[in-house]
Amino acid sequence: MLPMERIAIIGAGASGLAAAVAASKTCEGKSGASIDVFECSDRVGRPILATGNGRCNFTNSRIDCAQYRNPGFVSAALDAFEGAFPKGSHPNGVAAFFARRGMLYREEGEGRLYPLANKASVVLDVLRSSLGPNVNMHPDSRIDGIDVPHEPGGHFTLRTHDGVLHRAERVIVACGGSVAESLLPPEVAFRPKAPVLCSLATDVEHVRELDNIRAKATLSLLRDGEAIARESGEVMFRKYGLSGICTFNLSRLAHPGDDLSVDFLPFVDAGGAQAFAADRLQRLKAAYPGGVDCVAFLRGMVLPRVADALLKRCGIDEDAPVTDVLAARMLDALKDYRTQVKGPGDVEHAQVQRGGACVEGFDPATLESRDVPGLHVVGEALDVDGPCGGYNLHWAFASGIMAGRSCVS
Repeated sequence: MLPMERIAIIGAGASGLAAAVAASKTCEGKSGASIDVFECSDRVGRPILATGNGRCNFTNSRIDCAQYRNPGFVSAALDAFEGAFPKGSHPNGVAAFFARRGMLYREEGEGRLYPLANKASVVLDVLRSSLGPNVNMHPDSRIDGIDVPHEPGGHFTLRTHDGVLHRAERVIVACGGSVAESLLPPEVAFRPKAPVLCSLATDVEHVRELDNIRAKATLSLLRDGEAIARESGEVMFRKYGLSGICTFNLSRLAHPGDDLSVDFLPFVDAGGAQAFAADRLQRLKAAYPGGVDCVAFLRGMVLPRVADALLKRCGIDEDAPVTDVLAARMLDALKDYRTQVKGPGDVEHAQVQRGGACVEGFDPATLESRDVPGLHVVGEALDVDGPCGGYNLHWAFASGIMAGRSCVS
């Protein structure tokens, strides 16, 4: 590395701060190295504080690269990351990165890792305290453009919103959303951004009366009648469609015209639904010799509003005496409460924006552009996204660390 070499990082979220920590650590002992981090908001690390409902699910102990968009590229990048940053006794290199800087963590369901203190601010504190003295933070500094070097070995020029120019030999673009598209030079191919990990708008006829109902269920995404993906957990009904983590994960795959099927009774095997219904009816008849109507049959299985919506959908009178045929119809409807996808729902609260710089143009081991040497793109600015559960923060931290390290070494 040449004396006085400058590294500019655009964005002080998860990937940008991780890049700054890695670059400053690698720069130790190298005279004159400087790292400038530009953040458009007035507070560094603000996106981290909002993750995981303020708790920050910062990685997952069971990362499966096949779950990411562009899995081949992600697998190559994460293999390089794990090779460069041995995990030791920790489940992966990201967990080890934080643990070596003093952060304790704990594991919840499905491999989700959270700081032991259960606050996202702990993650931010660890990152900020790990920055070396050669890191200069520039809050309230929006970068409006990047001019690439005119010749090999030249410098990049960054133009701020207020007209100030900054020069750097290396640039890491770590800003999410649509900002990266406006900054990247035309040599970098870019796929337009679209919201994912969000609620889904659906045909509202059979969901609006269930607004704000939460159910532990299995949600299936069907295309041409065939299930292409399935998620189990909490499903939340909204007046415009479906929400909840199950819906968020399926939103990465859903197309308008697909169907969503809610199974309110996932513990009942589809092939045994009729037998379950018949057995339940016999037990209720024994308990209530005066007779069992349809409301009584559903009582204790699902919430009253779900029962009302189900009976209305099936065209069944709530006071009708239950027969084996009606019991089977109600069970079938509970295991396949279907609605059609219209598109994304509440896009303003989408957790991730799909799209970004096309991964084919980048070296997965360094995140450096193949067409613009010295330019690195990381985190959500690349066309990579994963499901809920720590996948997207894992990618942000790992890609940022790799780019920061490779800028120096």
